[in-house]
Amino acid sequence: MRRKKARQEGNRMGQKSASGYNIAQIVLHWIIAALVVFQLVFAGSMTATVDAAEEGSTPSPADQALGASHYWIGIAILALVLARLGVRLRSGARAPAGSAPNIMQIAARISHFAFYVVLVATPILGLLAFYFGDPYGPIHMLNRPIFIVLIAVHAAAALFHQFWLKDGTLTKMVRPVQ
Repeated sequence: MRRKKARQEGNRMGQKSASGYNIAQIVLHWIIAALVVFQLVFAGSMTATVDAAEEGSTPSPADQALGASHYWIGIAILALVLARLGVRLRSGARAPAGSAPNIMQIAARISHFAFYVVLVATPILGLLAFYFGDPYGPIHMLNRPIFIVLIAVHAAAALFHQFWLKDGTLTKMVRPVQ
């Protein structure tokens, strides 16, 4: 009991946790990931809807529905990311894999920080673009290739850890700690 309480107290304020991720962290990770992929795939519908409105025409029903979805899913992503940051502050971040070289640990910290910045900034920029227009729209759209690069690097690193270093990093993102 004493050991568990000490571990819980040590995990507050974003300190490292050696064991893995809790169920809230895992669920939030995968929901946010799925919603971001949806946004990346169907972002063109929001553009088509905005362009149609500026031209005085009506977008297709599919573009209208997907454009509205883009708006609401962006807000949901922002809320879920803020919740994830709260969980991270409360539960702590997982300690870097012990077998990873120091340079990889630094790269992991930088990429995770970049993800959080883009995950928070993109929906805010999208809302600013929706309500105020330029220059926020073009800035918001610049985040699409940034997301794609971050996702590709993140997925490659997870697979590298799992299958080359065999340190169980990927497994820890699908199997919660008890």
